[in-house]
This record gives sequence, structure tokens and C-alpha cells, in this order.
Amino acid sequence: MDIIKAIEELRNQKARLDEVIARLEALTLKRSGQDVTVPVKGRRGRKYMDPKEREIVSQRMKEYWAKRRKAAGKAARAAAAGG
Repeated sequence: MDIIKAIEELRNQKARLDEVIARLEALTLKRSGQDVTVPVKGRRGRKYMDPKEREIVSQRMKEYWAKRRKAAGKAARAAAAGG
């Protein structure tokens, strides 16, 4: 058996197992009364964020860019004053 083919088969099997595990976990959470969101298949490399999480990231980035603008303003004023 070709090693590359074996690796490909194992990756396919892993993907199927991950999907089954996610569905079983969703069923378990659903029975316990918790809100369940199952990630959409096919979204590779991107983390799912619920609206609350997205708002937290948004606030953090607003603060980050405000600090950057403030620091850039100080640097520009220092350069203008220096000559």
C-alpha cells in the first residue's frame, strides 16, 4: 500500500470521525438544555464566533487602534517639534 494513499485515507477517516463526534456532542448538549451551534462543514481554517464573542473582539480592536492612533499622533507631534 502506498504511504501517501494510506495517509489520505486516514485523514478522510479522521474527518468523518470528527463530524460524528461533533454531532454526538451537539445531541448531548441539546438534551441538557444548552444552546447548540454546530459549525458549518467546509469552513476550513476559520473559527466560528457567536455575536457576543464578536462584540468582545470588536471592542478589543477598537481599543487597540485607538492606542495606535494616539501613539502615532505623539510621534508626529514630536517630529514636528524637533524640527
